Amino acid sequence: MKEFRIIELKEGILERNDEAARSLREKLEQENTLLLNLMGSPGAGKTTFLLKTIEALKDEIGIAVMEADIDSDVDAKAISQTGVKVIQLHTGGMCHLDAEMTRQGIEGLGAEGAGIIFLENVGNLVCPAEFDTGAHKNVMILSVPEGDDKPLKYPLMFQTSDVLIISKCDALSVFDFDIETCIARAKKHNPNIEIFTVSAKTDQGMDGWIDWLRSETR
Repeated sequence: MKEFRIIELKEGILERNDEAARSLREKLEQENTLLLNLMGSPGAGKTTFLLKTIEALKDEIGIAVMEADIDSDVDAKAISQTGVKVIQLHTGGMCHLDAEMTRQGIEGLGAEGAGIIFLENVGNLVCPAEFDTGAHKNVMILSVPEGDDKPLKYPLMFQTSDVLIISKCDALSVFDFDIETCIARAKKHNPNIEIFTVSAKTDQGMDGWIDWLRSETR
């Protein structure tokens, strides 16, 4: 029988991506720029949360935003109303961004002088967790309507996130969501994860998140 080779493609792809991510992180550090990768399901409230964050910080810290979607420019149009630099990234059907896509986005964004660049990743709890974008911190948003069982169903997302935002907390009285149970489940996967419970609609808990961002840019 003729011999054949077995190539572990995923491992090779991820290894090359990790190298590109490290290079991008180092470059951004030299430029004193913090890159944050914002992940979460479609409808989790990522863009609304980002709008509130920009509103609170844009007068004291330079901010730029990359909006990643399979299609449309709805989110970029919303962000553009704040006056910060924003670019829309279309992934051509891919359900995540990788380091090279992120590098191209930053290049197109032209965000020189920005203290913080937010990358709003494609809405998905699976693929974005697998690829290092070159971000300094991964921030995950989990909304109350999604349920407190998501750490059980999507463990990698919680393992790879540095920060968990539990959003839409103004709706707690409507949904069967136990915050303490969710936090315990998240910390089982990642004991060091920072957790903020917020409502972008009412501003509940936003001060703690904003203070954390300020500390990361000092």
